[in-house]
Amino acid sequence: MLELYKTYLEVIDRYLNKCFEEQQPFIHCHAGCTACCEIGEYPFSRLEMEYLMSGFPELPAKTQKIIREEIKKLKLAKKQYRGRFMHKCPFLIQNKCSLYPRRGIICRTHGLASFEDKNGKCVIKLPECSKNGLNYSEVLENGTVSLERFRVYGVEAPVKHSLSLNYFEHEILKGVQGLEFGEIRPLLEWFTDAGE
Repeated sequence: MLELYKTYLEVIDRYLNKCFEEQQPFIHCHAGCTACCEIGEYPFSRLEMEYLMSGFPELPAKTQKIIREEIKKLKLAKKQYRGRFMHKCPFLIQNKCSLYPRRGIICRTHGLASFEDKNGKCVIKLPECSKNGLNYSEVLENGTVSLERFRVYGVEAPVKHSLSLNYFEHEILKGVQGLEFGEIRPLLEWFTDAGE
């Protein structure tokens, strides 16, 4: 299953590279920028989690220990919250993703703007970092997205569909047999108290 998933990721990465290339005037991601990894829930499917964690044993023992300790701290902190628990990704160490080649779909798509269906209405979804003067900040006017500003930069519009796992699974995976993503949960919920 993981080999099939790796093949699928090659297709997804080619597609996403094209999207990032088309949206280049608005992309300000660079090495060391971790805005997308500093606060979130990081939803991962079972398959994405298996793929991520299959790389864990290859990490240096010191890095594994840091990640385990961070997960324990986050799980303790989460018990004090009700509802959504937003946190720094436990795999982010010294401003770098320790398992970057194995990152999930949400990580691979972050930074792009896209159209999303919200209760039957098509709205533009910008990355959170746009509010901090980063990706797509050029298209914001008084907190509202201006499609005209896209055109000023030579870009027609955001990516024309959702960038969710659901979209990729149902649209790009058509005809792929045997690949099951399984349940989707926030990252921390995949770690049991005994299994960190």
